Amino acid sequence: MKSKEKITNVVVETMLSHRSFRKYLDQPISKDDLDTIIQSAQAAPSWVNGQHVTIISIKDPEKRKKMAELAGNQKYIIEAPVFLVFCADFHRIQVACEMEGIEFKAAVNPDLLLVGAVDVGISLSSAITAAESLGLGTVPIGGIRRSPLEFIELLKLPEYVIPVSGLCIGYPSETPDITPRLPKAAILHEDQYKENIQEEIKEFNEIHSDATKGRTSGGSTWTKRMANFYKDPYYVNDSYKDVGKMLKQQGFRKGY
Repeated sequence: MKSKEKITNVVVETMLSHRSFRKYLDQPISKDDLDTIIQSAQAAPSWVNGQHVTIISIKDPEKRKKMAELAGNQKYIIEAPVFLVFCADFHRIQVACEMEGIEFKAAVNPDLLLVGAVDVGISLSSAITAAESLGLGTVPIGGIRRSPLEFIELLKLPEYVIPVSGLCIGYPSETPDITPRLPKAAILHEDQYKENIQEEIKEFNEIHSDATKGRTSGGSTWTKRMANFYKDPYYVNDSYKDVGKMLKQQGFRKGY
């Protein structure tokens, strides 16, 4: 008779232990470990095997300092020994079209942005899991989209390439608590979208409030935090205001 204990493995254990690390030791990451992380990110699936992701490793201290400022003064971009920028890349597709003597017209299709964002997300997640399996800590940096035009200039990104997220990687100097997740009943729906999810969210409000007490901006309910964040367009205070300009500048000019 099989044991009723939950069956798991080291990969699942690594994923279930995920947390965001924002403080790092002054300790470099080996070339072999970084190569493993990049290979894992590259091994992720992608739409039609288009591999629409480019990863840029930022080593220059002055550039990292500038990026930290542009991303909302997030100093861990400077402190982490490795900072990677994940880009959705259709420049390679344009090159492939040119090599075949075919005009690249797909940038008018808004689905292309979903393709790029999804491919980056899958690749980023693979990099995070690989890094954590090696005993490293990570934190994604969506704040690079606060100043996308400046990031494009700093990274010399060609047309049809857009920066989507950064990733800090390093050896953690402390181990923060795991941020609680919504109950499975709130995110797993059977056959169709569940009509009423308020009870599950009410239950989670208490869990979230208790678990985040003592943290910066913590102690509130999940609904209050989300409602305050999304009550207006979150670029209203000059955050993320240039994403539309970025898309047009980088060649995604129609349909958005």
